[in-house]
Amino acid sequence: MKISADHRASPSDEPFQQAWVWLRLLTSGDAKAWDVEGFERWLHASPAHESAFRAAKQQWATLKPVAGAALRRMPDAAAARERGKQERARDPRNRRAFLAAATGAAAVAGVALVYPPAGLWPAAGEWGADYRTATGEQQALELAPRVKVTLNTQTRIRRQGRGGEITGIELLSGEAAIDIDRPAMASGGRAFAVVAGPGRSLAEDGRFEVRNLEGKICVTCIEGSARVEHPLGERRLAAHQQLIYDGGTLGLARAIDPAQASAWRKGELVFNNTRLAEVIAEINRYRPGRVLLMNASVRDMPVSGSFYIASLSEALSLLQRTYDLKARSLPGGLYVLS
Repeated sequence: MKISADHRASPSDEPFQQAWVWLRLLTSGDAKAWDVEGFERWLHASPAHESAFRAAKQQWATLKPVAGAALRRMPDAAAARERGKQERARDPRNRRAFLAAATGAAAVAGVALVYPPAGLWPAAGEWGADYRTATGEQQALELAPRVKVTLNTQTRIRRQGRGGEITGIELLSGEAAIDIDRPAMASGGRAFAVVAGPGRSLAEDGRFEVRNLEGKICVTCIEGSARVEHPLGERRLAAHQQLIYDGGTLGLARAIDPAQASAWRKGELVFNNTRLAEVIAEINRYRPGRVLLMNASVRDMPVSGSFYIASLSEALSLLQRTYDLKARSLPGGLYVLS
């Protein structure tokens, strides 16, 4: 929805609006280290920012009745919150105390126990990762004979083996592409496995990709064939087929465009009638900082096209113009579309 000039915020409202943007991000449970650093720069850049953030937190305090119930159920969260208060009193600019204060509502609800604040440590399900990639980083690994594993951005894996030989990986989060050379006719070959969530994908040759985001696993067979094992059954994928599963469902194989599925390996993001909210979420996986889409009326608008990962700023400018959005850049890489 286009915002008319009569309804736009006055300059005096701008710090308060920015404070709410930061507060929503910091309490989302998905903030990164650079988000916190950017917030600290914004907060201390002006007394008006500090005043606006105090006012935003006072409004946020309306969640206290719900938070109190959560505290009674989660004594560890209550103890952590109390420690944060004590550290804040000793040193108002102490980093740990700042995190406790800024993420108050989320910490009270126990979110930080599952989603670590600012990415300062791996989430519980990702402890012990052998390899990991940062935002925007890709990494190629040769973990076993004939097997090349390429990790996409924000990916964590753990090796799996038997008898000193690596036979597969566990994809804790992110996206991995597996390229397996066809074995010599006489030697045969052992299937390479990718465990993700409750399922396991195997192939003896060819190319397949596995994506594990927020508990949903997508398996794509690019070349050759792959087998997906799940508590609910087994599926076989031929070339150019894909399926999705999670803890309670196992989808059917469907045909896909392999060029679109593997575009990230060529440095591109390709979308075909994809919801704008999903496009923004995908861009956030590759871009340092954070893009926030605040205009709910355009979240479901379809997006088709391709963007270069190395030029995501141009992609954001195009999306802004296409959907007539207002853009604001804040310190720390925060980019707000409203």
